[in-house]
Amino acid sequence: MKLNRSISCAAIALVAMMPGTAWAVDVSFLTHWAPDTVAKLEAAAKTYSEAHPDVAITVRAVPFGDLLTTLRTSGGGAGGATIAGIYDAWLPDLAKDALVAPAPEAVAKDVTANWPAGIVSAASQKGALYGVPNEIDVYALNYNKKLFQEAGIAEPPKTWDEFLAAAKALTSKEKGQQGFGLINSWAAGVLHPFASLLVSNGGDLVVDGKPVLNSDQAKQTFELYETLIKEGYSDPAMATADANTTGPFLDNFVSGKTGMIIMANWWESALKAGMGDAFADIATAPIPVGPSGDKARSISYSWMTVVNAKASPEEQAAAWDFLTWLNGPESGPEGASAMADILISMGILPSRNSDVTALSGKLADPFLAGYTATLADAKPFPTVLGGQEFSEALQKTLEAMQFGQLNAADAQANAQADAEEILTRNAQ
Repeated sequence: MKLNRSISCAAIALVAMMPGTAWAVDVSFLTHWAPDTVAKLEAAAKTYSEAHPDVAITVRAVPFGDLLTTLRTSGGGAGGATIAGIYDAWLPDLAKDALVAPAPEAVAKDVTANWPAGIVSAASQKGALYGVPNEIDVYALNYNKKLFQEAGIAEPPKTWDEFLAAAKALTSKEKGQQGFGLINSWAAGVLHPFASLLVSNGGDLVVDGKPVLNSDQAKQTFELYETLIKEGYSDPAMATADANTTGPFLDNFVSGKTGMIIMANWWESALKAGMGDAFADIATAPIPVGPSGDKARSISYSWMTVVNAKASPEEQAAAWDFLTWLNGPESGPEGASAMADILISMGILPSRNSDVTALSGKLADPFLAGYTATLADAKPFPTVLGGQEFSEALQKTLEAMQFGQLNAADAQANAQADAEEILTRNAQ
């Protein structure tokens, strides 16, 4: 059995000596990835198991909308998933509830040495590392060059004034075409584009653990949304997302019914699959700068793989060893990790330093250029206790704006009041 010597695997060795055991250790991996990506992960797991015949790795996928619930209801028990992929904003609450295990010292040293400090920080709580980082996502303006040409727009908007002018020019009730695509029915899909416009206007969601949605920069961002909705530049009926983070919002962009949308880099594969040759019409650009902003900025967030704190010691040891291998440069092609190879197939940016170097050619892809250009100035989405509840509350407020139930002033007041109550309560 070829396990990394830096990780203690005594528990695995004891089980491996048991006669008549087909697999000494069964490790399960919970993810939200689509079937083709799951197949790539399964292929990597098979390669690992060929070199580690006492470890079996099975992959289970659920829709993104069900991932956190599944992790909490079944993944946190002794019979739940050994490994799970999680969004960094979920970590504070999962660590507080002791559902995820802190990484062994050798894993923590490896991650600290080979990932950017900000990514390591997002995977840590109170000085302890809890996950192996993998993807990093950032937001950019996606636009349809063909629709821009038809509307007489020469280049992507750089300011909010240009953005509103472009949204107006792209909107056509006769064609069933909206200038800018909002998203509803999905917390991150609602919140992250709003937050990206907010930070590109010089604002923030949370500072030092306290919400600052009562700022002038936030006021201007709520008012921008109000204008988009009142002027009919964005149609909420075209904005719905489903549990798999697909649905009408994606379909309308793919079919050329949406001129612009703010989305993360990971959806490149969905666009290519849906658009075929027409994908050549899509381009990306930095988030337009607001009146109070100084440069184009975006929200960024990362994902990591964590290990179930309730899993048996031998399962935990095998899980950390597999994750070290999966994210290490020896597991994939051309000096990249197997994880990076999986991520880049979806248009997702890997975060390990050596992966970024090994895949520099692929990361120069024109679609990704709008994302990599703004990555250095991106602001990480705040990771705070109660973060998911905070996100869902702000989602409901922004959706109420979309459907004309709240004006900008009331939406801002509600958002700040909800955030103060949620974050104060969870911090106690």
